[in-house]
Amino acid sequence: MNYQKAPDLDERVFDIVRKLKMEHVLLQRVVCIRSTGSKSRRTLARCHVLPKIIQEALGIKAYYIIEAISENFDSLSKEEQTKILIHELMHIPKTFGGGFKFHNYVNRREVEKMYKLYKHKDT
Repeated sequence: MNYQKAPDLDERVFDIVRKLKMEHVLLQRVVCIRSTGSKSRRTLARCHVLPKIIQEALGIKAYYIIEAISENFDSLSKEEQTKILIHELMHIPKTFGGGFKFHNYVNRREVEKMYKLYKHKDT
């Protein structure tokens, strides 16, 4: 696997967070990465977090990494990519402490609601 920072995705995430008023998402501690070389056929993107034990051991706060799997993500329409980024951001809990919201909360219906709000902010 190869990883590169993705400033284009950072900008899009910033826009999504601003428009959806996701104030709990601390953008200075969210990093977008584009990976290549994945064997995954179905995974489009993932949200990673620095484990709590490492945060404690190193004396640092939580960081979240949104990984877009280039082979699967880049060929999607901009609309679908935006929905995927919203989905990954929705995994970040209000505490921003290193946990995750699971798929009982982050699901297609909720992502569609958020996407409609996001699009409404464009008008």
